[in-house]
Amino acid sequence: MPKSIAIDGPAGAGKSTIAKKVSAELGFIYLDTGAMYRAVALKAIESGVDTKSREDIIRIIDNINISITHDDNVQKIFLDGRDVSEDIRTGEVSAGAANVAAIKEVRLKMVELQRKIAGEKDVVMDGRDIGSYVLPQANLKIFLTADIDERAKRRYEELVLKGQQVNLDEVREDMRNRDNNDMSRAFAPLKKVPDAVEIDSTSMTIEEVAERILYFYKNYANI
Repeated sequence: MPKSIAIDGPAGAGKSTIAKKVSAELGFIYLDTGAMYRAVALKAIESGVDTKSREDIIRIIDNINISITHDDNVQKIFLDGRDVSEDIRTGEVSAGAANVAAIKEVRLKMVELQRKIAGEKDVVMDGRDIGSYVLPQANLKIFLTADIDERAKRRYEELVLKGQQVNLDEVREDMRNRDNNDMSRAFAPLKKVPDAVEIDSTSMTIEEVAERILYFYKNYANI
């Protein structure tokens, strides 16, 4: 049976970076579930649809094709046959992703694909509801968090490196709103499940966090 590690936590905690490193160390596939919700948001934005409109979003996902490929553990996400791996990393898409992710019908469609991938290959999967809803039987569950000022600083620096014009205070406020949306949504909200290991990455390096997760996987995972 394929093995899985679930990494949940708020925006900017370092989930994707850490998940990539851990998956590479173990030879697992890395699956960034947030990218899937970003793709839905991008579809809505490009279609002129309000990402908060449940009716319009439901209509869109009936005719959406999202697929994921992996090349040397690098994930690429395709929207209707087009590689949108970079297009989905803007602030506008990030905010839209939080909106569409709160819609139950969107989550059900994305979770179906996520579970299919995890049922076929060993995965490290990160998101908001992986350990609590998508993969409740994951061999190891991690809840990765960090102070919001540190998370905002990391996201700000990431966006600046990509050439985007952003304001740190606005990034922090967007992140705070994203946290509230993720934790308060009615269906599959962000939460730490009882059997998850919590890691606060505020003052830790990427290598230190990855080593901590690998230690728990090798010594305490339910395998």
